[in-house]
Amino acid sequence: MYTSRGQLSGSKVFKDPVHRYIYVYDHLVWELINTKEFQRLRRIKQLGTSFLTFHGAEHTRFHHSLGVYEIARQLIDQFHEYPEWDDRNRELLLAAALLHDVGHGPFSHAFEHVFAVRHEVWTERIILGDTEVNKVLSEMGVGFPEEVAAIINKTHPNRLLVNILSSQLDVDRMDYLLRDAHFAGVSYGKFDLERMLRVLRPDEDQVVVKQSGMHTIEDYIMRRYQMYWQVYLHPATRSSDLLLKAVLERAQELYESGYAFEMTPKHFLPIFNHEDMTLEHYLKLDETIVYFYFQEWMDEADPILADLASRFVNRRLLKYKNFPEANRVRYMDRLRSTMESIGLPTRYYLLEDQLSQLPYDLYKGHGKYEGIYLKMNDGDRREISEVSMLVQSILNSRQSDEKIYYPEDVLLNLKDHASEKTWMLSTLRGD
Repeated sequence: MYTSRGQLSGSKVFKDPVHRYIYVYDHLVWELINTKEFQRLRRIKQLGTSFLTFHGAEHTRFHHSLGVYEIARQLIDQFHEYPEWDDRNRELLLAAALLHDVGHGPFSHAFEHVFAVRHEVWTERIILGDTEVNKVLSEMGVGFPEEVAAIINKTHPNRLLVNILSSQLDVDRMDYLLRDAHFAGVSYGKFDLERMLRVLRPDEDQVVVKQSGMHTIEDYIMRRYQMYWQVYLHPATRSSDLLLKAVLERAQELYESGYAFEMTPKHFLPIFNHEDMTLEHYLKLDETIVYFYFQEWMDEADPILADLASRFVNRRLLKYKNFPEANRVRYMDRLRSTMESIGLPTRYYLLEDQLSQLPYDLYKGHGKYEGIYLKMNDGDRREISEVSMLVQSILNSRQSDEKIYYPEDVLLNLKDHASEKTWMLSTLRGD
């Protein structure tokens, strides 16, 4: 075990719109919060481009990470009386909860999809590399940073610690559902956190739910399902994600073709050159940097990059149309031909998006199927879909959604291609 850094002489308190107050009692946690790598999360939005759909969704990974820490702290307080919980792991879990998202890049998942960057890899590099975070963790003792990283990347031998942070019923999801619902101004993701924590129990290798808490978990599962379709996968947010990707892909295409930018995008050069980006370079990438380049690119000589960047910065998103499988090939071929005839490159202006989502599923991990388990009154453990009719009814009931995105404003302003304009608008509107 490791040497505790001890308690602060007086607690530090963050006023929080979701949890009311976030309390910090440990030297370790307070010092981690004040590292430059953790402070960088103030410049990374929690919901990527969702602020263009829900104007209040301006909260950051910094907010969320503090919230995950706070729920973990409260959960440890709940677990303290149970023999399955070893309080010597307290600081280890709190550090992992606080740092679980420290490697996120600008606009999170949309940025990752373009450049094949995985935030989990960068989180580990920050924790184990030459950083202020690593220096603070290393003061706990040899091997402590490695254990924190192992909890986050799900390789730690203590499966209970991993399960608390990464599972279908983890502290990460609990905070982001509540926090994202609050800042998006919706009620979908709001559940009774206090009741949730009271019915959770440590049990061998995972967190289980007291039998009487089944209905609390049913409510949580449905709230999560609603948040995904109403907020996380909202069509306008998907449009802004696709537009962000288009801007970055066009900039990379131009760079690789030898295009002379008005201002060299030096922060992107390691990515554009397919180099192994250094930790120093990566930590300089945040959303203020991306926005700076997007505003510069609005004035570039390349009309495609200038238009795409302007659309994103000024929120002129691509419109969308539902296109089921049966009609997609026929319509897309005709749309591509029509748009090319009027000079619109379909790579950037005719985009497809296909999504599917399960409200609850059993997934294979670490040699067994992982789900949410109830601790029955007789001491037995049962997976919730075996007991709950509601969960059973939605188990593996996948919902899919397929859309195409296109620049309706361009089509409405066509003057010299009347036949193409008439056909395309009538097709997209379903006339």
